Amino acid sequence: MDKFEQLQALLDGMKVDREKFFAKGQNAAGTRLRKELNNIRKLCADMRKEIQEIRVSRKSS
Repeated sequence: MDKFEQLQALLDGMKVDREKFFAKGQNAAGTRLRKELNNIRKLCADMRKEIQEIRVSRKSS
């Protein structure tokens, strides 16, 4: 569940840059958004792997 909380924190942290990029037109904020989206992608891949491992371990038990 810790990874889910990390994911939520990343999404919450992106709100300011989202506003700066879309409403104010700051391109640097777009760069930060892309970086955070990449971090989210990596975290999601880790979560998928963890879920799969738990699922397999439950099957074998």
